[in-house]
Amino acid sequence: MLLCGDRERDCRGAILAASQRRDPSRDRHDFRHGTERGGWRGEQTAGRAGTLSRLAWPKTDFRIHSVPLLDFQGGGRGKNGIPSLDEPDFVSVEAADEWLSDQEPVEVVDINGDVRAYPLQILIWHEIVNDVVGGKPVAVTYCPLCNSASVFDRTVDGQLLEFGTTGLLRFANLVMYDRQTESWWQEVNGEEVVGDLTGTKLEALPAPIIAWEDFKAAHPTGKVLSKDTGFDKPYGENPFYRYDTLGGEFLYDFSNDQRDRRLPLLERVVAISIGEEALAVPYSVLETEPVVHYTLSGQDLVVFFMGGAISVLDAEDIVDGREIGSTGVFDPQLDGRKLTFQVAGDGIVDDQTGSTWNILGRAISGPLLGQQLTAIPAQGSQIWMTWAVFRPDTVIYQGGGQTLAGVGSS
Repeated sequence: MLLCGDRERDCRGAILAASQRRDPSRDRHDFRHGTERGGWRGEQTAGRAGTLSRLAWPKTDFRIHSVPLLDFQGGGRGKNGIPSLDEPDFVSVEAADEWLSDQEPVEVVDINGDVRAYPLQILIWHEIVNDVVGGKPVAVTYCPLCNSASVFDRTVDGQLLEFGTTGLLRFANLVMYDRQTESWWQEVNGEEVVGDLTGTKLEALPAPIIAWEDFKAAHPTGKVLSKDTGFDKPYGENPFYRYDTLGGEFLYDFSNDQRDRRLPLLERVVAISIGEEALAVPYSVLETEPVVHYTLSGQDLVVFFMGGAISVLDAEDIVDGREIGSTGVFDPQLDGRKLTFQVAGDGIVDDQTGSTWNILGRAISGPLLGQQLTAIPAQGSQIWMTWAVFRPDTVIYQGGGQTLAGVGSS
């Protein structure tokens, strides 16, 4: 934690020195040439930095921070410019099926039997949903530039927090703030990095991204976030056209030293952090090895991979996006017995009973029908460059039981 002596100096000199990188009047970007359709502003605009700091963040104590303030970059929208959903409405699976295609990805939250799907076609325009699921207040988040999806418990030391968007990025990752203390939080790991709660970490909950067809098959009575949000957004359209194949200007937010080239920068990975250790399993490996067993920080885990889900960051219309697949991460222990798994035909079966399992870790046929594996929180479809910059010590699973050590690892 860093304690700085002059709050006003910090506000003026560091926090928004790179205030606006994008023209806030533009909602759609074209990454084919690293430019925004309608005019990408590569230069950094600092004229309003001091005013924005004092007026937009009157409660934020910038003297307390755990990361360099110059790490923060303007996202082009300003505080709450990307509006969170704070009183979300939900519809039935049957109703949502009228406007969701089978392969569209949804973020799944399952707490105390209350199962909800949050379509990425909505989250891409809002990034944060403050909700209560199964009696637990949670923040459901999605950062398009990282393709990271998280669910966090919103209660910290007995205080209920509500989250919004700062309009800032750090290494292309969404920076959230809580409206109670106006502290700033990193979306990728739930860590508070600026303000009174610096050093606090939100409790992460499982948040798999799966295809809509898989959700409705598993949870036909589940709830689905409604498109009736109160905002006029073109849900179903992708505002980051071709981002996850070409990357564009955001690649230049990373210095050469920050670009971990052990994998292609835009490779999708399953990223898992347990204790002091982190693991990344590339999708390119999972395509040929759809079941991976591993032990991380003493925790046995198994990663499932199945096709079906499409990318929301590819085509202009999300429904036309290319197929990338989806993943689940689970504890293979069930009722005191460790299961092992393999691919059989189009499904995944356990070696012990021959039961078949779905992408959500539930047995859908065989002797263990209805049994549920315990999900492990993970970033199930993270873009590599935006994970590695936060966890350079990440071990990469290369397939066949082989691994590549993290940067700085012995």
